[in-house]
Amino acid sequence: MSLLEVSNIRKSFGKTEVLRGIDFSLEKGDVLSIIGSSGSGKTTLLRCLNFLETPDTGTISINGKTIFDASLHKKLKETEIRSNRLHFGLVFQSFNLFPQYNVLDNITLAPKMRLNEMNYSKEEKKEHLQGIIKTAQQLLDKVGLTEKAASYPCELSGGQQQRVAIARALALSPDILCFDEPTSALDPELTGEVLRVIRDLKSSDCTMIVVTHEMEFAKNVSDKVIFMANGIIEEEGNPYDIFEAPKSPLTRAFLNKSVESF
Repeated sequence: MSLLEVSNIRKSFGKTEVLRGIDFSLEKGDVLSIIGSSGSGKTTLLRCLNFLETPDTGTISINGKTIFDASLHKKLKETEIRSNRLHFGLVFQSFNLFPQYNVLDNITLAPKMRLNEMNYSKEEKKEHLQGIIKTAQQLLDKVGLTEKAASYPCELSGGQQQRVAIARALALSPDILCFDEPTSALDPELTGEVLRVIRDLKSSDCTMIVVTHEMEFAKNVSDKVIFMANGIIEEEGNPYDIFEAPKSPLTRAFLNKSVESF
């Protein structure tokens, strides 16, 4: 059984149909890269998976359990949306760190808020809080920023901010970590440090969906690649299938254009 099953996801904004029936699955521990031109629906798909947008049709299942089914015509309660989001961590293009909090507080904010919702005693909350802080420190070590725990976002480079954002997304132990073009806001010299962290996460058996324009990264790190065009999955397969032997003329044209841009 796949960790993630996505079936017939459609999403329109007004009369514009952005997603036109998306189906795919993802195995635990795999890295899926989603590539395609701007406007192909990549980011909208991620936002649907993270419940920042509500699909018009389709289902989303985690470990065989359906967490969203549009056919039920049921508006999800805010508590259900928050619960569903716990399955997915999301790293944005532009970091989205809270400037008024230091690095450690940025990472621990969501776990602390979740802790406050639990019916724990004062002593239990104190014990869990210590665990939250310990986990955050371990995550900072994982992304190579142990010494920056007390720093504020304005004191960090773009690459460091994005690494903090990755640690923050991992703090709630999501089933799947999603990246929306994580290097697009970075200078070329900072891109490598973020991609190295993502590569290291792959070796730790982290399941990831990466929307990216970094073709070499997608080719060398992914277990599976999806090429999207015009709101559909035009082609999918392993990296060799997509980058060395693409079947679709649209895939070939996109890859040729990507090579020319470098």
